[in-house]
Amino acid sequence: MTKSELIAHLAAENPHLRQPDIELIVATVFEEITAALARGDRVELRGFGAFSAKQRDARTGRNPRTGAAVPVEGKAVPYFKPGKELRERVNGGAPQPSPRGTRSPANA
Repeated sequence: MTKSELIAHLAAENPHLRQPDIELIVATVFEEITAALARGDRVELRGFGAFSAKQRDARTGRNPRTGAAVPVEGKAVPYFKPGKELRERVNGGAPQPSPRGTRSPANA
C-alpha cells in the first residue's frame, strides 16, 4: 500500500473528514516518527510495532568495479520490530507457539 492508497482508504472509511485533513494527519504522523528517529528516540505503537534507529559502525568496504578499499562511515539505520499482535494477524490470526518453554506431550 502506498501513502496515497492509505489516504484514499482512510477517506473512504471516514467520510466525515475532508481529504486535505486526512493528508495532513498522515503526513504529520510520518513526520513525527521520522523526527523522533532522527533525535535517537524509539517510537512504539502498541499492537503494531516499534521503530528505532540502529547504529552501524564505520568499516572498510570495496568498490565493486575496481575492488579498491573504500572507507564507509558509521551511520544510523532505521529499524522496525513488529509487535506481537501484528505478527499474529500476518500469520493467519492464530498465536504462534513459543519455541522455548513448550513441552511435548511425551514429556508431560
